[in-house]
Amino acid sequence: MRRLGAQSSVLALLMISLHAAAPRIHSLKYFYTASSGVPNFPEFVSVGLVDEVEFLHYDSNTRRAEPRQAWMSRVTEKDPQYWERNTENFMGHQHVSKGHIETAKQRFNQTGGVHIYQRMCGCEWDDETNKVVKVYYQDGYNGEDFISFDLQTEQYIAPQQQAVITKQKLDHNRAKIAQEKNYLTQICPEWLKMYVNFGRSSLMRTERPSVSLLQKTPSSPVSCHATGFYPDSATLFWRKDGEELHEDVDLGEVLPNHDGTFQMRVDLKLSSVPAEDWRRYECVFQLSGVDEDMVTKLDKTRTNTEKPAGFTFIIIIAAVAVLGLIAAVVGFLVYKRNRNAKRSSDKLRSSTEGSELSEELNPKA
Repeated sequence: MRRLGAQSSVLALLMISLHAAAPRIHSLKYFYTASSGVPNFPEFVSVGLVDEVEFLHYDSNTRRAEPRQAWMSRVTEKDPQYWERNTENFMGHQHVSKGHIETAKQRFNQTGGVHIYQRMCGCEWDDETNKVVKVYYQDGYNGEDFISFDLQTEQYIAPQQQAVITKQKLDHNRAKIAQEKNYLTQICPEWLKMYVNFGRSSLMRTERPSVSLLQKTPSSPVSCHATGFYPDSATLFWRKDGEELHEDVDLGEVLPNHDGTFQMRVDLKLSSVPAEDWRRYECVFQLSGVDEDMVTKLDKTRTNTEKPAGFTFIIIIAAVAVLGLIAAVVGFLVYKRNRNAKRSSDKLRSSTEGSELSEELNPKA
């Protein structure tokens, strides 16, 4: 198991420079996706994300772990065998994941058709307090929760009857539970800190968006659309007379753009608001690491009454980016919907692997 012992002192020094920037919650996530019955799609895909940016990719067609960010060259400068070891690790995952999906199909009494088994694992780290604030270990099957591990209780959760057998086996495997805890609370944060340092110029940057107002028809809600911002830790809301509104508003999700930036929107229902009162409303965008808010006054003369071509293009590009990421997250929409719920802190994993946890997700010494 990789302990990164030789790098511990280096990481401590790196933290000094990291704290010079604005405090931020950083995340390291891995998605493993096994599929069957999906035409023209790899049977196994794995991606690694740092701060929601893909930095690593492997699939069963190429059978090779590859970088997705230029700054990953700094990793191989320090560790020339990094990609070779990751390739071997992912090949092992590919074999194990194929077993997962076959086991799940048997449990659900399924044969043909499209089936997807996926795992998400990782951690979040606060660069101001230097503490781990959240960990992830979640397995899903065909878009539904399958098995989960609760780090606090050190027990597995089986939301479906078909996963009870797996839960019972894992609950009694104290050695693997100890390995999971060590990875989630120690090893994962160490790797995350190293990746953040290597990609600091890119990951720690801030980019302000362009903000526009859109109203499809005179009776439609007014949409405040912000695009081109980075990082994704941003807030967009409407306020009236200086006070934030919580009613008659609909906040959309943060979506990726093709260039690595993000976009989001928030809609405001104005069907019962007289035109002369529109000036009392404004859209506010706040970005992590930037003190000054971007405020856009609601002015009927500035609001488009039809979708401009540029807006449609942005949405199409975002859709393409999302489809690309579906290679890793296609079975996980249910987790995204519940990310703010209590179960978003559940940490899960399957125990069918024979290798140690750090070897599965990180380079092996």
